[in-house]
Amino acid sequence: MDNDKKTRDELVFHLMRGHAHMSYEDAVADFPEEHMNDVFTNGDYTFWHLLEHMRRTQADIINFSINPDYKDLKWPDDYWPKKDAKATKEDWNKTIKDFLEDRERLKKIIEDQTVDIYKVFPWGDGQTLAREAAVITDHNAYHLGEFAIMRQVMNAWPKNHK
Repeated sequence: MDNDKKTRDELVFHLMRGHAHMSYEDAVADFPEEHMNDVFTNGDYTFWHLLEHMRRTQADIINFSINPDYKDLKWPDDYWPKKDAKATKEDWNKTIKDFLEDRERLKKIIEDQTVDIYKVFPWGDGQTLAREAAVITDHNAYHLGEFAIMRQVMNAWPKNHK
């Protein structure tokens, strides 16, 4: 196996699951609907706010990675829901569905051998697809850990959770 294929496989593996953290699917599995708008103890955002932040950030980085006409979003306004925003069950499900669809889209881009994952984006300042995939993976892993701890502290795991 050549190094390019190995690198692509590793990027995809860590994007989808990784060695050192749970998957997104495991983190959100069996989430009790009544907790989606609960604010984390000593925090100022909800479970849904955090998942929606992950979705927005991932979507933005993918857009930056493929769009030569990319326009910067405003931090933090465009990356987080408003502090008083409450999610419905439909909002919750859409956030999860859109996150997974975007992640699958990125996976396919990374796996596409016609895409040079090391080519510097002419519209950036040194970024490559490989770097941006790593940034998404890092950002998602960080917040998945946070989400899992929020679930633990807020008693939002099922009783049989291991």
